[in-house]
Amino acid sequence: MSFSVSSQVSLEIKDQITNFLYQESFFLDNRKYKEWLELLSDDLNYVMPMRETKEGVNVDNISEDSAFFDETKASLRTRVNRLYTKSAWVENPSTRQRHFVSNVFIELGDKTDEYKVRSYFLYKRSRGSMVETEEMFGQRDDVVRLIEGEWKLVSRRILPDQTVMSTMNMSMLL
Repeated sequence: MSFSVSSQVSLEIKDQITNFLYQESFFLDNRKYKEWLELLSDDLNYVMPMRETKEGVNVDNISEDSAFFDETKASLRTRVNRLYTKSAWVENPSTRQRHFVSNVFIELGDKTDEYKVRSYFLYKRSRGSMVETEEMFGQRDDVVRLIEGEWKLVSRRILPDQTVMSTMNMSMLL
């Protein structure tokens, strides 16, 4: 996904899309996963490719053939439904988490009522009574679409800045 420096998107659209991202973060932070699923389009592509350490200047270090996850709305629904069962032991007790979104940049998408959204994220999580916190940070490249008056996430490419994940598991949703 490429982005230009200038944006031809109205302030009203920018405000709506930014609020959409903040609402999404609220749902995830408060474990309202079923509500979060309603923000996703039926044709969703949700991927987090691996970052590789490569030598050289200006070398693309995002793997095109390996990913931490590559999901659809159906597979995310399965993950979410599992979180509401007793077999989701990794979330028992529930983690405390925060999704911080910043540096939001929005430009016109390839289709009508679609917009490309680049944002930076910081994800923090604490578990039980542990003193240590876990975190992940990086960039998200999204496509959002206005469908019947509601914003929906059509695609998300999560680009973590870490090559080695310091989280105990990948149960989080970003």
